[in-house]
Amino acid sequence: KAGTPFLISNPSQFLAQRAIDRRKRYNINIDESDLPVTPAYIDSIRLSGNVTILTVSKWFNQVCIQTTDATALNKINSFSFVKSSGPVAARFFNVIQPRNTQLGAVTEKQLPAVAGRPQSPADFYNYGQSYPQVHLHNAEFLHNHGFRGEGMQMAIMDAGFYHYKSLPTFDSIRTNNQVLETWDFVSGKASVNEEFAHGTNCLSTIAANMPGLFVGTAPKTSFYLYRTEDVGSEYPIEEHNWAAAAERADSLGADVFSVSLGYTTFDNSIFDYTYANMDGNTTLIARAANLAAKKGIVVVVAAGNEGEDPWHYITTPADAISVLSVGAVDTSKRIANFSSFGPSANGQIKPDIAAVGFRAVVANANTGAPSFGYGTSFACPIMAGVTTCLWQAFPEVNNMQIIDALRHSSDRFTTPDNRTGYGIPDVKNAFVLLIKKLYTQQITESANCTVNMQLTVKAAADMSLELERKLPAETTYKTIALVKNTNSSFIQSNFSYADDLSSIAASMSIQYRIKMTIAADTSFYLDSAIINYIPNCNTGNVTEKISIHPNPVTENLFVTIERNTPANTAIEMYTTTGQKVYSLYNQPVNGEQTFTIPVKQLSPGVYVVAVFINDKKVTTKKVIIH
Repeated sequence: KAGTPFLISNPSQFLAQRAIDRRKRYNINIDESDLPVTPAYIDSIRLSGNVTILTVSKWFNQVCIQTTDATALNKINSFSFVKSSGPVAARFFNVIQPRNTQLGAVTEKQLPAVAGRPQSPADFYNYGQSYPQVHLHNAEFLHNHGFRGEGMQMAIMDAGFYHYKSLPTFDSIRTNNQVLETWDFVSGKASVNEEFAHGTNCLSTIAANMPGLFVGTAPKTSFYLYRTEDVGSEYPIEEHNWAAAAERADSLGADVFSVSLGYTTFDNSIFDYTYANMDGNTTLIARAANLAAKKGIVVVVAAGNEGEDPWHYITTPADAISVLSVGAVDTSKRIANFSSFGPSANGQIKPDIAAVGFRAVVANANTGAPSFGYGTSFACPIMAGVTTCLWQAFPEVNNMQIIDALRHSSDRFTTPDNRTGYGIPDVKNAFVLLIKKLYTQQITESANCTVNMQLTVKAAADMSLELERKLPAETTYKTIALVKNTNSSFIQSNFSYADDLSSIAASMSIQYRIKMTIAADTSFYLDSAIINYIPNCNTGNVTEKISIHPNPVTENLFVTIERNTPANTAIEMYTTTGQKVYSLYNQPVNGEQTFTIPVKQLSPGVYVVAVFINDKKVTTKKVIIH
C-alpha cells in the first residue's frame, strides 16, 4: 500500500466512527489492513484498457476485474505493484435456473395462524408460529428483559432479498428505518429487492414482527443487506464479493454477520476445493471471515446442507477458525439429516452449535406469511439474532467471549460431537455465565468484628442479591441480607453490606455465598467465600495480664491472656531439663481468651510454662503436675 494518501493515525478517513469505537472498545489495533487499496493502483488498472473494476478488497490488497482485453491484462501484469493475477469466474453468466445446492429450501405451505407451542402470556412478544424456534434457546428471556437488538447492527450476505420492501413481514424494519444500506456486489447496483428470495427467508427469522403470527429473534436490529451470491452459477468470484461486503460492513460498524452461504465445488473443476481445504484458514472466504472476527465482529455461518451428499462435511466459511458455525435440528432437538458433518479438516469442533433448520418458520417470499424452511441456512440467522440480543446485553465482552459463552451454555458442551458441536445454546445460561464473568467481590474482616462485603455485579431493577452465611455449628446457610438494585438500566452496580459479628466470641471459619435472582426467571449463586474470623472487638478496656492456673494441676492447665490491642501469642511447656512437651503458636488474641493445655498424660513433676506476645517472651511460670 505504498503511496497511500490514507493514514492509520487518522482512521476517520476510511472507517465510520462506529467502527473506530468498536476497535477502541475491544483494544483492536487499526493497522495496514484497514487502509484502502492505494487509489493510484486502482486507477492504473482501470485505465489499462477495456477493464471493469468489480470489487476491491483492502484486507487482501486486491481487485477483481472483468475484461476480454488480453493486451490490458498483459499490461496490468507488468505493473510493478501487481504481485499476481488469476481467474475467478467464467466470462458470461447465462444459466437461468439456480444450481447452487448450498442454499436452503422453502415450502410454500402457509401455516395456520396459531401458536405452535404454548408460551407464557407474560412474554414481551406473542411469537405465534415462531415460538418453538425462539424458545429452543430461551431467547424470549432476552426479549423479556429488554434485549431485542436495539442499537445493534447486522450485515446479512446472501443471494437476494426478494420483495423485502413490500412484504408485511418487514413492515416494522421499514417503518423504523432499520435497513441502513443495501448493495448488490454481483451486479454492482444499490437495489437487492429484485433477485433470489433466500435472503428474504433468512432475514425474516431475525426481523419479522407480526404479533401472534411470526416474530424473529432480534426484531429491533438494524441491517445491512448485501447480495454477494449469484445463484445462477458457482465461481470463486462470489467469495471475493463476500470479502468486499464484509469489509464494507466492518468499515460502517456492523456488530454481527449472518452468512447462510457455503462453498465446496464450482462450475469449473479447476477451482474445486477438497475436504482438506476445510481447515479453517485456507479458502479466501474463510480467511476473510477470520479477518472480520479479528476486527471484533461476531461472524455466524451456516454449517452446510451436505450431510446426505457425497461431500458430507461442512462447507466454507463454516470451517473458519474464528466463526460460530451452526448446524440444524428441529424443535425437538433432533438432528436434521442434511446438516453437514464436522469436524474441520484440522480437527476443530464444527459445527460449533445448532439451531432450528428443519421445519424452521420463515417468510413466504410472495405473501410474507410464515411457511416452513429446511436448511442450516435458517438455523444460522436464527442464531445470529439470538447472538445479537445477547451481545446487546453485554457489550463489555468481545466477540470471541460471546461465542465462548454460547458454546459453554450449550447442552453438549462437555461431550461435543460432529453434528451439533457443543450442542444447542441456552441463552439464559449464557446470560448467567457472562454476569459471573463480570462479577467481582471483596469480602474482608474489619477491626471492629465486622465482615465487610463490596460486590460489583451487572444488574437491573428486577434483579436482587441475597447474602447467605453459615457458621460451623449450622447445617444450612441462612439469609442475612436481601439487597435490591436501584438502577433501572442493566449496568455494573456496586453493593455493600456489613455483617456484624460482635456477638460471636470464638474464632471460627465462616462461610458466605451470594445468590442472585433475576425477576421470576432464574436464581443462581455468583460466588462464595470463607472468612477465618477472629474476634477483634472490645466492649471496653481490660487490664492486660496473663494468668496460668490452677497450680498444682492434675488434668487441664489454663492460660488466660487479656489484651486491649490485638496480639499474636504462643505458649510452650518444658521439663526442668529443657525438653519441650507442649507448644501452641500463632494464636491471635484481642480481649480475653483462655487456652487449655491437657496435662493428664504427662508424668508428675515440675514443668515450666512460657508465654510469648508478638514473638517476645513476656512471662514464665513453674507449675507442678500431680
